[in-house]
Amino acid sequence: MLEKETIDLERTVIVGIVTQKQSEEKLKEYLDELEFLTVTAGGQVNKRFSQKMEKPNPKTFLGTGKMEEINLYTREHNISTVIFDDELSPSQQKNISKILDCKILDRTNLILDIFAQRAETSYARTQVELAQCQYLLPRLSGMWTHLERQKGGIGLRGPGETEIETDRRIVRDRIALLKEKIKVIDKQQGVQRGNRGAMVRVAIIGYTNVGKSTLMNLVSKSEVFVEDKLFATLDTTVRKVVIKNLPFLLSDTVGFIRKLPTQLIESFKSTLDEVREADLLLHVVDISHPEFEHHIESVNQILEDIKASDKPQIMVFNKIDAYKHLEIEEDDLMTEKTNRHNTLEEWKTTWMSKLGSNNTLFISARNKENIEEFKEKVYENVRQIHITRFPYNKFLYPDYHDAVEKESADDEEDEI
Repeated sequence: MLEKETIDLERTVIVGIVTQKQSEEKLKEYLDELEFLTVTAGGQVNKRFSQKMEKPNPKTFLGTGKMEEINLYTREHNISTVIFDDELSPSQQKNISKILDCKILDRTNLILDIFAQRAETSYARTQVELAQCQYLLPRLSGMWTHLERQKGGIGLRGPGETEIETDRRIVRDRIALLKEKIKVIDKQQGVQRGNRGAMVRVAIIGYTNVGKSTLMNLVSKSEVFVEDKLFATLDTTVRKVVIKNLPFLLSDTVGFIRKLPTQLIESFKSTLDEVREADLLLHVVDISHPEFEHHIESVNQILEDIKASDKPQIMVFNKIDAYKHLEIEEDDLMTEKTNRHNTLEEWKTTWMSKLGSNNTLFISARNKENIEEFKEKVYENVRQIHITRFPYNKFLYPDYHDAVEKESADDEEDEI
């Protein structure tokens, strides 16, 4: 008889701070995201802790009183992991581990852990391992506290290296090896991209968990892994897509996130090369998320970091079926109207109208709403790039409506 396996979720608490730059509302939003990350990694959030400070404590991130409160809670409720919303310095991590008798993680460590779980291909695993090694190197000393007794003295003098030096050397050697491996793979990926010829390249980009892979599957009829979790996609998928008779390459890329660790941007250079070398970007946004405007800012910031912000973009506002606006009662004179009270129609008249009707789309990839309009806009944009590149091919690819009419005329002839 097969035994039923039960997976125990790790009991965790999450910690953040309110500063001059980070309001309480912003912190709540960040902690919501951190909780989603924790659930994705296989944890269960039992409590949230926050503290108002001018700036993080350089020694322990939080004040001593708050640290003692967290220590008391973790002991009473059998908490195994404490997760901090910001990246901790090696010394902060070391000092906190002396106070709290449990596992200490920060946002970077958590994201790296999720990436390690989700990496499928050899290339993605190499990229994640490199980022993990770079994160680990300055933190090795805190992980080997039993070596603090290694002070030298009788019988311990002479040449050679302490265990911590040995470990640092092993990690440095590993980093050098992984960088060489990535160079080779980058070269292969570059050759692959070069072999794709002069076809127009379109990249789907956006914040994590906004529906990029669902859209990819819908348009390219492929089977890209989709799940309602953060970072379900790590490996770039490239498919040849034909709309009417116009072929182009469509690539699904890794989702972006706020406070993305710098090690990951460096490690995922080749994945981001798909974005750099694209001719057109489809920027997918989850409009049903209350903070979707901040998501757009984060993605645009990363595009600037990788020098890809000047590329033509179509803003694709996805999940219109899940969008719900807050309502104000007619007799309510106290509540002030904010962006969250906007209906979809009202949103279209805000800053979105300045983007131009040709560069904005409102769709639902899951329910296949407005997909015909999506195909039309992508077709027209790709066609424009194609005929700029190959002016003599212009007659091969008519306007979208002409192509539709031609297609229906051909179908009628076939029936006759």
